[in-house]
Amino acid sequence: MPSVSNAIIRIKNLRLRTYIGFNPEERKKLQDVVINIEIHYPAVKAAISDDVDKALNYKVVCKNIIQHVEEGHFLLLEKLVGDVLEIATGHPWVTFASVTIDKPHALRFADSVSLTLEKHFS
Repeated sequence: MPSVSNAIIRIKNLRLRTYIGFNPEERKKLQDVVINIEIHYPAVKAAISDDVDKALNYKVVCKNIIQHVEEGHFLLLEKLVGDVLEIATGHPWVTFASVTIDKPHALRFADSVSLTLEKHFS
């Protein structure tokens, strides 16, 4: 088998609802958010062995993110994105992760406002 570089897991357009914002009306109603996550990890052992225990379980990561977002109350998009990034990088194999969260209809005349944070590991 040729050499294998990092695996890149992408969770695309995870659509959830949460309390996000600091205006009084935002504090009282659930709002839509759209989450995109990219996680890198070395997958050579999983690629060679086909062993589930040697792969990063993205379903577990996603379930943890869903629970945190849906149960949370956030004033700032920065806090929400930072929290999701911490969950995405929780596994010791992760070498890089990027999280972008869109808040649809946050601005008049715009489809959404988004914020991205990244974390690199040496």
